[in-house]
Amino acid sequence: MSAVIADTHAIVWYLSDVNRLSPAAEVALDTAVASGEPIYVASITLVELRYLIEKGRLASTVWDAVVNALADPDGSVRLEPLDLAVASELGVIPRGVVPEMPDRIIAATAHYLGLPLVTADHKIHAAGIAVIW
Repeated sequence: MSAVIADTHAIVWYLSDVNRLSPAAEVALDTAVASGEPIYVASITLVELRYLIEKGRLASTVWDAVVNALADPDGSVRLEPLDLAVASELGVIPRGVVPEMPDRIIAATAHYLGLPLVTADHKIHAAGIAVIW
């Protein structure tokens, strides 16, 4: 299986061609695309992007890049909703290890899908789920 879920920073860096992804992260994302498998993005990522743009930490063009990737019917980027199943998985992600709610939701989404999460977040790495970085 080559499908993965991308943390907020990972999808931004991947779509922006920023050289901040680790080699393993880049290979995982490229492999998903090349094999026709999805790169999932948790719906909370869209909220997080809006927040970071409003704070001036990201350019508004980042929003356009992610939305365009999600809207492309032939593209690999797919939105995974925050629903009851994902919310139920939050209990698997220890709040003491991953205290930020958006990070917990993204990790819970990965756990629910049974896919590795592409992330540089060291707290998520310590949460006991499959990660790629």
